[in-house]
Amino acid sequence: MILDRRSFIKSTLLSSCSFLLPPAVLDLWTGEEQSLRLGLITDLHKDIIHDADLRLQTFLEALNSVSPHAKIQLGDFAIPKKENQAFIDSFNQGPIPSLHVIGNHDLDEGKTKEQVIQSFGMPAAYYSQVIQGVRILVLDGNDPGSPKYTGGYASYIGKEQQDWLNQQLVDSMEPVIVISHQPIAGTYTMDNATEIQALLSAHSSKIILAINGHAHVDQFLKVGKIPYLHLNSASYYWVGEKHKHYSMDAATHSKFPDLSRTCPYEEVLFGILSLDKKEGRLTLSGTTSRWIGPSPLELGYEILSKAEQELYVQPQISNRIIS
Repeated sequence: MILDRRSFIKSTLLSSCSFLLPPAVLDLWTGEEQSLRLGLITDLHKDIIHDADLRLQTFLEALNSVSPHAKIQLGDFAIPKKENQAFIDSFNQGPIPSLHVIGNHDLDEGKTKEQVIQSFGMPAAYYSQVIQGVRILVLDGNDPGSPKYTGGYASYIGKEQQDWLNQQLVDSMEPVIVISHQPIAGTYTMDNATEIQALLSAHSSKIILAINGHAHVDQFLKVGKIPYLHLNSASYYWVGEKHKHYSMDAATHSKFPDLSRTCPYEEVLFGILSLDKKEGRLTLSGTTSRWIGPSPLELGYEILSKAEQELYVQPQISNRIIS
């Protein structure tokens, strides 16, 4: 398994996509730092996928070969309970900063944001951190109070957090990357996505990129001059009760009952985001896997169209040419 995993890491990080940073963003990058590399992973779902520890280990081993300046998990990582603490702590080990985002499923089993913050070692539910001359704004899309709320998980950024976000963007002397769990644009957006898009667009000259998880899709789009990247899940695509099926042996499904409601990826998916100041270039190195068992399309999944599934619902983080 170690040799297979190392081969996987080597082969999946060889190809990449890249695009040039806008001049206005480069003008803000005034410090001595010449580069920024971020290890990105999202929606690992420790409490659903059968081999979460191996997936996390593979990601962390891959980071050793690229020496990132920080690693970021974008939510739905692990429920903050005693039996998961060693797993959570393993992400935080090492000399480089570890940034966490609160996902909706991190609040499962009645857990509070305060419990997630303490367990993950976060400074707050939403916060700012400057790394290599770039300001990273981590948002919390789990605010209550949405006028569109009809039940289930919250997917909203409230007024207090909006005011904080706007002030951060006004005051920032550095170029900005915005990180959230729930999407601000594209598939499965938060309730007040249009409002947050407008806020970010008003500061487009400072923003490099907005990155999210949550939707378990591989998608890139631009709205209001802001590039939005959906980072695919590290583990699976959810198909729900209607398409429940066994993709592995009965013992595994017995131990991990929610696994039957997913289409798992064979290997972990993650990305390495690299910014080069001298070249003015941003590069995303992604990973590619395979389905374990049938794909959502083969199961007759219908929430997204066939065309959307062929474009976005694939076991991969795509290599793209973005202009």
